[in-house]
Amino acid sequence: MRHGKRVKKLGRTKSHRRAMLANMAASLFMYRMIETTEAKAKEVKKLAEKLITLAKRGDLHAHRQVYDVIRDRKLVKKIFDEIAPKFNDREGGYTRVVRLGVRKGDGAPVSVVELLIEKPPKEEKKGKKEKAPKKIKPEKIKEAKPAEEKRERVETKDREVKKEEEETEKEEKESKEGEETDSEKTKQEESK
Repeated sequence: MRHGKRVKKLGRTKSHRRAMLANMAASLFMYRMIETTEAKAKEVKKLAEKLITLAKRGDLHAHRQVYDVIRDRKLVKKIFDEIAPKFNDREGGYTRVVRLGVRKGDGAPVSVVELLIEKPPKEEKKGKKEKAPKKIKPEKIKEAKPAEEKRERVETKDREVKKEEEETEKEEKESKEGEETDSEKTKQEESK
């Protein structure tokens, strides 16, 4: 006989399972839809429906109970102010699980859990709009100036190095010419 069969363990310890389901429920409320394995999806659905029912109640104790599961004050506020009022006319069935098939890597059945809330309307595209020219932010201009200054410094140093090289080459040529003339003079003197 298998007692205590109500909880699906999902191959995790109690604390790990609780944290994972809380994170998944938070993601569900944040993004309105999450993709996960079928077993996890069914468990997240149970938790999410309980939290929405608490949020519909709306009292202080309900706030504290929801915050005990989802540890994000902004998200709890969103659940109470935006999500729960949309379900006032419903008595349960706030989410649904849709099966997608199997995962390619390990063959696990994959499902999508989604809140049954209308998605916010998107703006329709009426055709191609001309893109506005990109404005350069003042910060980028400031960053560009030091680069230009650095480039100018490098160029001036290159010029100076080239001048020095040319001067050393001239000096070497002059010294060679001077040596040649000296050697010619010595040869002429020796021949005399």
